[in-house]
Amino acid sequence: MSPPLHRQSAAELAREIRAGDRSITTVIDETLARIRARNDRTNAFVTVTADRARDAAVEAEQALADGEPCGPLHGVPIAIKDLDDVEGIRTTSGSLLFNDNIAERTDPFAQRLIDAGAIVVGKTNTPEFGLGCTTHNRVAGSTGTPFNPDYIAGGSSGGAAAALADGLVPLAQGSDTGGSIRTPASCCGVFGFKPTFGRVPIADTRNAYSHHTPFSHIGPLARTVEDAALMLDVMAGDHPADPFSLPTPTQSYTDAIHESINDLSIAYSPDLGVYPVADSVRTLVGDAVDAFDTAGATVEHADPEFGLTNEEILDAYYTFATVLWEGLLDGLTEDGLDPRGDNRDQLTDSTIETILNADSVSTQALTAAQRVRTQVLEGMTELFDEYDLLVCPTLGVPPFEIGELPTEVAGESIEPRRGWLLTQPFNMTGQPVGTLPAGLTDDGLPVGFQLVGPRLAEETVLAASAAYERVQPWQDRYPA
Repeated sequence: MSPPLHRQSAAELAREIRAGDRSITTVIDETLARIRARNDRTNAFVTVTADRARDAAVEAEQALADGEPCGPLHGVPIAIKDLDDVEGIRTTSGSLLFNDNIAERTDPFAQRLIDAGAIVVGKTNTPEFGLGCTTHNRVAGSTGTPFNPDYIAGGSSGGAAAALADGLVPLAQGSDTGGSIRTPASCCGVFGFKPTFGRVPIADTRNAYSHHTPFSHIGPLARTVEDAALMLDVMAGDHPADPFSLPTPTQSYTDAIHESINDLSIAYSPDLGVYPVADSVRTLVGDAVDAFDTAGATVEHADPEFGLTNEEILDAYYTFATVLWEGLLDGLTEDGLDPRGDNRDQLTDSTIETILNADSVSTQALTAAQRVRTQVLEGMTELFDEYDLLVCPTLGVPPFEIGELPTEVAGESIEPRRGWLLTQPFNMTGQPVGTLPAGLTDDGLPVGFQLVGPRLAEETVLAASAAYERVQPWQDRYPA
């Protein structure tokens, strides 16, 4: 007997639809009903495209009845992050500047998902322009984790992760420029995957090179590793609009998840050698790592040698990010908006603080930041000369209350906005990284850990993630 729809995996659902065991129109109706009933808990969705989804379901059901070829996601509901475009659907980017903006194009990854049969049921919440590690904006408000909606869902793909953990959709897409897939995956107890930079194309029609520094990634979030692999199989591959896009993989990622990890060596670093980490996080991640031993891998304690403090790494990240963010505002100016003047009052305080109040970046500062980035790369390269994978916490803290920011972790003062993340180094290197659920704190809040691979090693990361899931499944932890 199939599990209830809100706990069924996308892969199982797709198989049942193809076999004629589930009606697509019923699936979409039940999905929309659950969103209506529960979205107020977490505020995961900004826009719900009910009529459009129902029309797509009717067409998909007819195509199946007519014996037409069906893609691997035929009839499966999916959510798209509200930073990204699907033609004819509102994209607010979490900003009052775009409250009524209707997309005129579809991003390549989204078109691939639609072409594979997925049915878009709506857009998920994100901080303004994705500039945040928690999800709040003036268009839709804050998103909370389903485990306790008063606590953060993380950001910037917070709506996507919350929608999954609360059983609103089986698949959701995220983007990650500093941890925006991995942070919410950790806060909501789901699997999030940031593939190698360029694996999933990003098509910016204004500036095709904007997502290079720091490395920006599009990737899947899901409740199972198989679902994420299936989604990545659809999204990955070269695209002419993205000069950094990588060739289409020769191996299926869904095949990779069945590979043995008996010969893998895994380095476990409880803090990357330089980050403060709360005791509760250290304990849960340390216990979770044992599952890799059980699955057949060899695990040893080892830290990457960066030769840097966490503050130096974060400062370099901010240098890169400020260049990216300033370019964002320049693009808005080209569109006739004035974010630095007449439209400033429509921006959130955090956007103003992050971009408008930031010092301009000099070429000297950018060069210094690139040297830091190179040291991070060298540290990871040396580590992967000895090990196949690296495990470390995703965040230094469990989820905290909405509206609050931590000022210290484990007795060490931190920069409140991003000092509690261990994610930014891997946006400097562009390596594939998954975040997996480690467990729940005594307060019932999720904690996740990162599984990092060398560049282009998606198959290895996914195989190890699936092996961990088989030993330590997490699907029964989600709120009822």
